[in-house]
Amino acid sequence: MSGLIDSHCHLTSEALWPQADEVIARATAAGVTEFVTIATDLEDAERVSQLAARHSCVHMVCGIHPHEAGKVADGWDRALSDLAARTDVYAVGEMGLDYHYDYADRPSQLRVFRRQLEIATEVNKPVVIHCREAHNDVIGVLHDFPGLRGVVFHCFTGTLIEARDILDQGYWLSLTGVLTFKRSDELREVAWLLPVNQMMIETDSPYLSPEPLRSVRPNEPAHLVHTASCLARIRGITVEGLTALTRSNTQRFFGLPERGTP
Repeated sequence: MSGLIDSHCHLTSEALWPQADEVIARATAAGVTEFVTIATDLEDAERVSQLAARHSCVHMVCGIHPHEAGKVADGWDRALSDLAARTDVYAVGEMGLDYHYDYADRPSQLRVFRRQLEIATEVNKPVVIHCREAHNDVIGVLHDFPGLRGVVFHCFTGTLIEARDILDQGYWLSLTGVLTFKRSDELREVAWLLPVNQMMIETDSPYLSPEPLRSVRPNEPAHLVHTASCLARIRGITVEGLTALTRSNTQRFFGLPERGTP
């Protein structure tokens, strides 16, 4: 079964974990057949591992979210390194810097970010970047790690200038339902300039429901079809063509298996 791949979702979040099996079933019925599921800390990674063991369509990524950077315990990096080395873990992240909320102090965010990049380099896995109001600092840190296998800025909602800067480094962007919002004209410009072989889409569920479901909470991977339709219109291709394109790109970036089934 081939359909859309949600390249970034949180199926083990508080909002979705109790109904994760049903969420996957609804998504599959809607044409979203694989799920790159992100663990935001080591405890969350255990839940993602359980879910991936039940569903071969769930692909695990694990890391320490910047919001959690101030809470890590001694030995966290050894535990993450062991996880990241597993063959069923496809990337390290999401990691990065968040200067909007500052839920963790900035020195802790930077320290944990750098250590995760070291781990990703050691295990030769791509990284998933969280960047909010911290573009220059994130780019500066990434410059110190030129050997990374791949870098994607997930849930990109920045400016056209920032997008060009990211793409000029050879990094990727992934787009969410924010693309569908009425006031997202600049983001739609970004979507137009994305290299055809570097486009990925995601829900970031349970957050950021797309139009026409913006008021629906929680967001679910099934809703990815609306973002796909929007991006297909922007790029002037069919939804089927967009599905095949983003599926191939996502498989290639993460090194996913050819197919996944619920």
